[in-house]
Amino acid sequence: MAQISDPKIAFAYLRPACVLLTREPTVSNVETLSAQLKDVDDATLQQLQEYVLFPLRFVLKVPGPKKDKLVQAVAEAMSHVLENTCVQSWETLHDLLSELCLCLCSPTDPGKPAETSEELKSSVLRCLDALLHAAYGDIIFKLFDPIMLPGLGAAISLLLTLGEKEKSRHIQAAALKCLQALTLQCDCTQEHVTPSSEEQCAIGSTMASFLPGITMAVARIITGDLRQGHAVTVRAIKVWSRTVGLVMEDAQLQSSEPWKTPSPDLGRIGQLVVHRTQDWVKSTSGKLSALLKKIITCTSAHRHWRVRLEMVELADLLLARCSLSLGECVGPLLEALVGAVNDEEPRVRERCEVALRQVSHRNQSSSDITGKNSSSSHTFTDVLSENLHSLATSLPRVMRTSDDQKKLFVLNVFLGYLKILGPLVSVVLNSAAHLERISKALMQVLELDVMDVRIVEERSYGAIIETSSGSHDSYSAHVQRKHFLYFTDEKIFSVLTEICWTLGYYGNIYLLTDHFLDLYRQSSAYRKQAAMVLNEIVRGAAGIAVATEGQDLGGDGRGLNATQEDLKAAVASIMEEYTSLNNWHLITVSVETDRDRQDQQLLSPSRLLSISSNADANSLHVIPSTSASSSTSTIHQLNSNIWQLCIQLEGVAYFAEALGRDFRPLLMTSLYPVLEKAGEETLLVSQAALGSMWDISKACGYPSLKELINENSDYLLNDISLNLQRLSQHPQAPRVLTVMLTHSDCSLLPLVGDIVQDVLTALDLSYNHTAALFCSVLHALVKALARWFPASCSNTTKSARHKQTSADQEVLNISQFLLDYRKQKELAEGIGIEEDDTEDLEVPPPTECEDVEDIGGPDTKAELPSHLSITKDVMERCIHLLSDPSLRLRLKVLDVLELCVRVLSERENELLPMAHRCWPALLQRLTADDPLAVLRAFRVLCTLGETCGDFLRNRVSKEVLPKLSSSLARQAPISAKAGPVYTHTLAYKLQLAVLQGLGSLCQRLELVLVMLFLSLRETSTPPDWVLLNSPWTWSSNLSLCFLTST
Repeated sequence: MAQISDPKIAFAYLRPACVLLTREPTVSNVETLSAQLKDVDDATLQQLQEYVLFPLRFVLKVPGPKKDKLVQAVAEAMSHVLENTCVQSWETLHDLLSELCLCLCSPTDPGKPAETSEELKSSVLRCLDALLHAAYGDIIFKLFDPIMLPGLGAAISLLLTLGEKEKSRHIQAAALKCLQALTLQCDCTQEHVTPSSEEQCAIGSTMASFLPGITMAVARIITGDLRQGHAVTVRAIKVWSRTVGLVMEDAQLQSSEPWKTPSPDLGRIGQLVVHRTQDWVKSTSGKLSALLKKIITCTSAHRHWRVRLEMVELADLLLARCSLSLGECVGPLLEALVGAVNDEEPRVRERCEVALRQVSHRNQSSSDITGKNSSSSHTFTDVLSENLHSLATSLPRVMRTSDDQKKLFVLNVFLGYLKILGPLVSVVLNSAAHLERISKALMQVLELDVMDVRIVEERSYGAIIETSSGSHDSYSAHVQRKHFLYFTDEKIFSVLTEICWTLGYYGNIYLLTDHFLDLYRQSSAYRKQAAMVLNEIVRGAAGIAVATEGQDLGGDGRGLNATQEDLKAAVASIMEEYTSLNNWHLITVSVETDRDRQDQQLLSPSRLLSISSNADANSLHVIPSTSASSSTSTIHQLNSNIWQLCIQLEGVAYFAEALGRDFRPLLMTSLYPVLEKAGEETLLVSQAALGSMWDISKACGYPSLKELINENSDYLLNDISLNLQRLSQHPQAPRVLTVMLTHSDCSLLPLVGDIVQDVLTALDLSYNHTAALFCSVLHALVKALARWFPASCSNTTKSARHKQTSADQEVLNISQFLLDYRKQKELAEGIGIEEDDTEDLEVPPPTECEDVEDIGGPDTKAELPSHLSITKDVMERCIHLLSDPSLRLRLKVLDVLELCVRVLSERENELLPMAHRCWPALLQRLTADDPLAVLRAFRVLCTLGETCGDFLRNRVSKEVLPKLSSSLARQAPISAKAGPVYTHTLAYKLQLAVLQGLGSLCQRLELVLVMLFLSLRETSTPPDWVLLNSPWTWSSNLSLCFLTST
């Protein structure tokens, strides 16, 4: 339906409803008029504005209480009229403002809001907002005449009360929006009246009377309950900033006319008028500074980004308009702005960068205008550097006393100052006071908590794994998280790391390196923190992970860009300090541990044997060793040493990342120390070293650790060889060899042959001092050999034979057993022995794996491959070490022996004599040793049975089985009556291992378990798992029972 555009027709159309509403003020009549108003176009409604507003205003003026629905309907109808027309009469504006405010006031107490419905309040506030926007021309400025101070104050007080006390978020935001419109500071999309400079000054003078009340009430809203929502907080910040910007504007205060005495006609109202003198400005600035600090504290780290964005707008507005009048607020405002430079929200960061650039340009322009003669003028750089110095001074106190949210904000501010200064950071750091204060602040903030006893307790027994199963991600996943003394939030550490990056990116790399190295040397209390800072500074200088994004004053975002030669020089000096004797060879385990005791034995005696490849084998060369401290280190000191090594190893990886392939020349001095720590017993150190090795290989262009070690094996092995000759000064050399063997391939074997012989010679000359240390090397060596040269056809043939034997035994029946038994009995009586001897004289055909051409060759023994020769030499030493008093050493030797057997299994002619030689010592471990050693020795026996076959049949049946069966017989009654706790005992594990392995062992040796089953049959209630773990079938058991009865 088309709207009515003729005023006469519209008047005739609206007149009956207006008359009826005047006579009968009901909700239905108001709704009827409201519906008809929507049928009239805006131009016609403008001409009839006074007429249609009269009945609506009349309803509000009727004495007595009115229903909320009626007032709400009237407010909605008036809102429609005011939103589509302009108020051109001051009287209409004044009266409507008063009437609408009365609708919100309590009848009994006009200073407080009425207890009405939220819908009514929302409708009236909407109408009030439409009225203030509908004011046309200059009439709105009459609201700010001195005579209007009481009425304006009442309206402001009412809106502030609604904004602060109301429970509805919508009403709170609407009241604050009305307050913005009332002070002509509205930021909505509608057109607004733009005041002239004189009118702006008049408004500012009038609003100065309400500035204390507005700023205090709105500050309470901003810092109030977070449950009020971000929309209310954002609106409140807008009211606060625009009101302060209006009253404290520099342009108004500088161009204000001389003070005029208020007119006597004002009476007591004249006492409300405020004169903005210099004293008043100074006093107000101090009070606003206190409120501003509260607001910044509550909003700078607000969880909603719109609140943080509005704080940036507040700081930008006040710094642009009121930087002179709000002198005490410039510091907090700049701090708030700088703190948002690193905001997680991109929109906040971008707006902050623009604001800071504008602030910088304004300050530079103002300093150029004022000239050099003005002593009060400070450049923006001076302000930033002073603030940076004061912040660095207070940073340790803030980190000790504040919560994590406050700490994060302060550190973001610190980082923001550095990013804004940009290349000027190097100028600021040239000041000794600034550099000292910043460095000491970082030293105190980054202090580690080293009281966790688990760091010392964790050992790296299984940390070193084969290269084939290891990866960079597997090591990175086990990186220990650093625990700091003064904070726990990872975000705080991230900001501190970025601060160090920024210092390195913009600062002088030589100055920073020298200064923090001095701190590193100065005190052990600063050593770990200084190393962390140095590591990150080098990364920052290389431009790694530095996000500048044009945040510096110049806007180009470029630092000094240290050259590659500068980085090399800095890295070389730091590496030299890190790997020095006092800083690299630190005690990380208690002297009570066996492995550390070996190092102490190497360091503490006054005379030690050395290895010399040029010396006579029969001569002993002694070297006076340096004495080591025998005092037991505290947990605190051990943890501190562990973390220091981890940080330094982390630094080596960072340096490689910074230099890339240019780090390769430095591998000659850095790779060997890293490999030393990869063989450490302390888990944290070994993991850090392995992670560092992966990072180095990646940075230097090596695909894996194998290539890293192989490509650099020449000087690594040279260092090992030299250090083995001075073992008292370099007890870690065997561990380096262990790590190399673990992570390399068979191409390394020709290079390590001489060193292996040196190790074996050293072992021969000094069992007491070096056995445990070198045994780990031998274990890694034989383990590597087993991995590089897996057993081939011999084992396959034997495995097939074992499978055939198992298949034959599955079909074993009683009749076949009796036939075999009869044959064996006849042979024992001498019957049929001639036939058996003739059979034995037949030459068996050669096996597939034997070289047929060698049968007719000369009777010369072929030279063994190097890996088999080394294995024989190692096995020879194991035979002697099996009787060592140390249980730990015996267990390690048994592991080595098992690996040796597997490596030699491809040459039976070499394996069987060695098995014969080691049998007496192994038998002692099986029959008269600690249960742990028995368990490990039985595993070796099973391996021998698998590889040697029936060579050990008589020895096992006569010397091992009787003692094992008697041991099982003694243990059977105990296990039969034992409860569930028994399964956790060492006796159970030994008993179970023997029963699990004995069946397969006897199958390979073709033995019948007569004695064993006789012993077990005598027990009244054998445990169920005994039968479950036996590999014999029911027919075998039946045969054995028949044999025992004969």
